[in-house]
Amino acid sequence: MRKSFLELHHEFERVLLNLGFSPERADACAQIFTQNSCDGVYSHGLNRFPVFIGDIKKGYIDIHASPKLVKSMGVIEQWDGQLGLGVLNAQFCMQRAIELAKQNGMGCVALKNTNHWMRGGTYGWQAADAGCIGINFTNTIGIMPPWGGKSPAIGNNPLIIAVPRKEGHIVLDMAMSQFSYGKMQEAELKNQELPYFGGYDNADQLTRDPKIIQQNKRSLPIGFWKGSGLAMMLDLLATLLSGGKSTGAITQTGEEKGVSQVYICFDLETYENSEALINQILTFTNSADKINDAEITYPGERTLQTRKYNLANGIPVDEKMWAVLLSL
Repeated sequence: MRKSFLELHHEFERVLLNLGFSPERADACAQIFTQNSCDGVYSHGLNRFPVFIGDIKKGYIDIHASPKLVKSMGVIEQWDGQLGLGVLNAQFCMQRAIELAKQNGMGCVALKNTNHWMRGGTYGWQAADAGCIGINFTNTIGIMPPWGGKSPAIGNNPLIIAVPRKEGHIVLDMAMSQFSYGKMQEAELKNQELPYFGGYDNADQLTRDPKIIQQNKRSLPIGFWKGSGLAMMLDLLATLLSGGKSTGAITQTGEEKGVSQVYICFDLETYENSEALINQILTFTNSADKINDAEITYPGERTLQTRKYNLANGIPVDEKMWAVLLSL
């Protein structure tokens, strides 16, 4: 089943308006969720929307709150998200980092007390569209065991790095697990196994079963001990720079709310020959000998291809999730 961008946006907006959102906020949130699905990140578009609505109804999210400046230190600022809408808080803070970068060459905004930002890559694309290199990351509730552990004690803390480019931005959007929980949800909805091992089963054996991994929260860190270490470092940076909650503190509340995030921008427009240097790197990388008929792509290239195709042919929607949306 496929739906147009406007159809999906309309249904998201309808639900949000019924919940008391202002027209401006309903439109902005609906745009982000629709764009996520349009770009092929269905796990943080339509498939995540009912969870988002559930968190609002539970009182975890204040739909009227706006970020509040806590401290300004030149190119560095600290903000309090006041448990507002994670997607709009993130959009605001990345825009503020862009503004600081345009004024000073770089900018860093650290945000505490916010909520899930859905797809972290959304804000990398935002920075790149403004001509900035963007780096953003967040901590999460404990949802992955550290290397050598069995119980979840580190966050699956996403890291996004974006570089603007006229022919198509380069945007890396990666979780710290081999497969994000959103991707595992997609596989489960399609009754598919993961293409590679994604975690451990209850007998301590590697498994490709997404349902088991989601249940026992024993996902496999990328690069094994390296991914585990990187997840810990991102938690440290987000917590220290924002003055907010750590993964441990979030986990103790029992709910993923009040997370900490960082947004960093560099104004690439102040650097000479950047486009030529970027293309030089991409050309060299693509010159590598290929395995069979494998395709070498840069981060974000397939996203652009998916976006173009879905805009022309409609956005794929899971029938069950579409029915859930219509019932909200």
